[in-house]
Amino acid sequence: MQHVKADKAMVPPAALEVSGVSHAYGRKRVLSDVSFTIPQGHFTVLLGLNGAGKTTLFSLICHLYDTRHGAIRIFGHDIVRQPGQALRRLGIVFQARTLDLDLSIHQNLAYHASLHGIGRAAARERIRLLLQQVGMIDRLHDKVRALSGGQMRRVEIVRALLHRPPLLLLDEATVGLDIQSRADILATIRNLVAEEGISVLWATHLIDEVDVSDRVVLLHKGRVLADGRVSDVVSATGAENIGEAFGILTRSEVRAEGVLR
Repeated sequence: MQHVKADKAMVPPAALEVSGVSHAYGRKRVLSDVSFTIPQGHFTVLLGLNGAGKTTLFSLICHLYDTRHGAIRIFGHDIVRQPGQALRRLGIVFQARTLDLDLSIHQNLAYHASLHGIGRAAARERIRLLLQQVGMIDRLHDKVRALSGGQMRRVEIVRALLHRPPLLLLDEATVGLDIQSRADILATIRNLVAEEGISVLWATHLIDEVDVSDRVVLLHKGRVLADGRVSDVVSATGAENIGEAFGILTRSEVRAEGVLR
């Protein structure tokens, strides 16, 4: 029987590939040989305590810091050698609020659309469509300072999606929000994954934001301790749930056998 060799060109690139990334601030190392992959069309949780290195990793992925050790690729495009091609495929919601409080929702979004070279008519249509999806269309002309924290987050999500990026990164997107607002933001992002097939990396320190159907990357003190499906991580540690698995891994600070990909 003749064996057919798979054509590597036919294999779609990962949405995000982080390979051997390390980073330090002076003598303080905050990331150590971090490697993981996010497949296309998946919701992946970057889970770690405050200070684990999540925000630093996001800054490297966004090319806010230079990647001196290791490599980062977005849909196959190296963030250092091909920054334009990589970054145009990326949308990001930072932990800190970055909207102009004295402008309306529409003014904030229209300005951001212009930075991406989106024409006025196309921007107006895109803005209305996305605001409708997140339940904010009725606030289109309201000033941002009149919004609640959860509403501001929805607008920031819309802003990140204006240029139709296939990969969305969110850094502690629910910090400071009430329970219902947190649930609403999570539901909005999960719906985008299910309905539009975008890829998501959701950074959080909150165990209850992890669903059993998710993929999870557990980052602790700058090291990846587990990377894979939640069910596999739980099984590999002998735990009953991801919260217990998180505790086992962070206490022992060893990699979970059989779940690194």
